[in-house]
Amino acid sequence: MKTLVIIPSRLTAMRLPGKPLLKINGLSIISHVFRKAEEANIGEVFVATEDQEIIEDVKQNGGQAILTSNKHKTGTDRIYEAIQKLGRSDIDYIMNLQGDEPLMNIEDIKNLNNKMIQTKSKLGTLASSISDNKLFNNQNVVKVITKESLDNSEFPEALDFMRKTLNVSKNIYHHLGIYCYQLETLKNFVSYNQSSNEIKHKLEQLRALDNNIMINVALAKSSPIGVDTKEDFVAIKKIMEYKT
Repeated sequence: MKTLVIIPSRLTAMRLPGKPLLKINGLSIISHVFRKAEEANIGEVFVATEDQEIIEDVKQNGGQAILTSNKHKTGTDRIYEAIQKLGRSDIDYIMNLQGDEPLMNIEDIKNLNNKMIQTKSKLGTLASSISDNKLFNNQNVVKVITKESLDNSEFPEALDFMRKTLNVSKNIYHHLGIYCYQLETLKNFVSYNQSSNEIKHKLEQLRALDNNIMINVALAKSSPIGVDTKEDFVAIKKIMEYKT
């Protein structure tokens, strides 16, 4: 089974413009993510972007990048264009990594890939336990409700995704922005219009559920902070500079 890793990235983030090229330890965030993906060693890695500056940065740092349209509404649509441009029909799975999570755990990436292959799942993602109750009401932390509780061996179905919830039930987890698709499932996903649910909550995974595409969820070892705001960037920079 062959997996291709594609990292969608663009400079026009609403809350922190230019974030993929912000530097930590002398390397841009997008190139940190690219190198993490390569270390996971599950398949070839490409960055898909609408920005020439990102392409140049990734290539300067030894990576591969593809220029895509600036008309895409979601990262998944951008990924599909990249796959079409690559013209690769020998791929079974596509791993979609977020370009703003340089602290993503390599073992978690490998685990999701393995679970997909073992179970022949159509679409899979990761989630971690929530240790702080304040996160249930934090709109920047996406939550997932699963059919059964998550542990290292299970890969249960996702029932719903939300940005905030007052109902703290036992099977609610912190959803991490990483997806793995069977190629055919990705084709189907991008052929559907954005669902009203997806637009309302700004969560593209709801398009899958609204069109009866089942999403399986694996337990992640850790919850990496994504870079959404200036504060996130400062926090991640501290962690990564301390580690080195």
